[in-house]
Amino acid sequence: MASAATGVAAGTVVGAGTGRAAAASSAYSPAHYRGRPLLGTAARHLVGRFSYGVTPTLAAQVRAAGGAQKWFAAQLRPASVSDPGTEALRDWWPSLSRGATELWRRQRDDVEGVWEVMFDYQRWVLVRRMRSRCQVLEVMTEFWENHFNVPVNGDAQGVWRRQYGDAIRSRALGRFEDLLQATITHPAMLISLDNVESTERHPNENLGRELLELHTVGRGAYDEGDVKASARILTGWSVDMWDTFQAEYRRAWHATGPVRVMGFSHPNADPDGRDVTRAYLTYLAHHPSTAQRIGRKLAVKFVSDDPPQQLVDQLARVYLDHDTEIAPVLRSLVSSTAFRTSVGAKVRDPGEDLVASYRALDLRLTAPPAGDAGDEHAANALLWQVDGIGTKPFDWPRPDGQPVDNRSWASPSRMLASMDLHLSLSGGWWPTEGVRYHPPAWWVPDFPMRFDLLVDHLSQVLLHRRSTSQLLEACCLAVDVGPRERITRDHGLVKWNMPRLLTTFLDSPAFLTR
Repeated sequence: MASAATGVAAGTVVGAGTGRAAAASSAYSPAHYRGRPLLGTAARHLVGRFSYGVTPTLAAQVRAAGGAQKWFAAQLRPASVSDPGTEALRDWWPSLSRGATELWRRQRDDVEGVWEVMFDYQRWVLVRRMRSRCQVLEVMTEFWENHFNVPVNGDAQGVWRRQYGDAIRSRALGRFEDLLQATITHPAMLISLDNVESTERHPNENLGRELLELHTVGRGAYDEGDVKASARILTGWSVDMWDTFQAEYRRAWHATGPVRVMGFSHPNADPDGRDVTRAYLTYLAHHPSTAQRIGRKLAVKFVSDDPPQQLVDQLARVYLDHDTEIAPVLRSLVSSTAFRTSVGAKVRDPGEDLVASYRALDLRLTAPPAGDAGDEHAANALLWQVDGIGTKPFDWPRPDGQPVDNRSWASPSRMLASMDLHLSLSGGWWPTEGVRYHPPAWWVPDFPMRFDLLVDHLSQVLLHRRSTSQLLEACCLAVDVGPRERITRDHGLVKWNMPRLLTTFLDSPAFLTR
């Protein structure tokens, strides 16, 4: 898969020598089928990079907004985007609306495990990504939930994990300073990184260290003395563990006395250390090293694994000049030459692959998994499908969060797993309940129809681009059909081979990159 993605980015022919490529271009000349208007290359790139896949429906929304740039501008103001039905998806899993105390007591009383609720949380975020019209908000929420990673596979932090995700979603396109203040002092983070037991006599350095190393300035900007002072500042922030699980601030636990972290200093004389915490987090949010770190991570996610330093510097300047606001940084990123020339340079990770596959195949989840619905139900099964490709959402066990680079997701085993998923979904074989699949004949807009025209039609629907000679050749070889062969209702392609044809598009580098 790595070579395939690289080949697309470099504009080369994957799996073909010069002579074969020339032969393919003559023997497999792509046809052009009439269809809905397609977004241009630049527009498709922008919308595809900041969504979970360009579909005919999304393309229509982009055109209705006045083009990709106006669509993106509106997406940065999610409150202005009509998104009917998305919030109601939480009702599919009732325990996602329960409070921390209730969740813990239900586990204690053997009613429902917190781990079961966390499975439902993962399912919920996947379905949101499939259904929501606020695609940029969903993409950025995932980005920040990974940046401030609190793994879902822990019962203690799990009782607060849904509220933690909500706190991030509500600030995902706002100011980074607000996001930092909300996440570092959130009960889920305090539990995950052991700050709940951090006291003046025994400061726990986990949160103080990761705040510096992972969430803000990064390695090299601080020393061990800074870590110790960082931990002292955060003492007092706690949770009533193993009873109510309610957040509380314990003044008696706060380590008072002067503190210094890099260029930040404070007398820290008040036993209530919440003010010094806020001042400290404000300092870190506005630190130039934090600006560089956030700018680089955004560039790696949305441009390339090795973004130009000039771009990183530009994003850092915008970040600092706009009081850590995220939206101006994203606007600067998408207007850069580096972004415009990065078409096909980023590999879809497992979650992006699964969600994009459901969206491309127009698979509709028709009902919530009520009662004793098992793994045959789509809303349940999709969690095991994404796990089979590589990882479930927010399952990454370390505090550094799921990687955003290509290398981590471009292995042969990942490629084989993706192929298996694509074939299963294309054939409608699993899941079998709670989802609507299109019958094979639905994919053929006219009968009879020449195969090369069908390939171009499917390329427009599934990839939102015209077919190429390489794609046509791959489709012909996959289902043993000639380019000009006529496809009728009783043709073998329609009767039994449509899954292999659809899978060819989903297995292509054009689909596996974003």
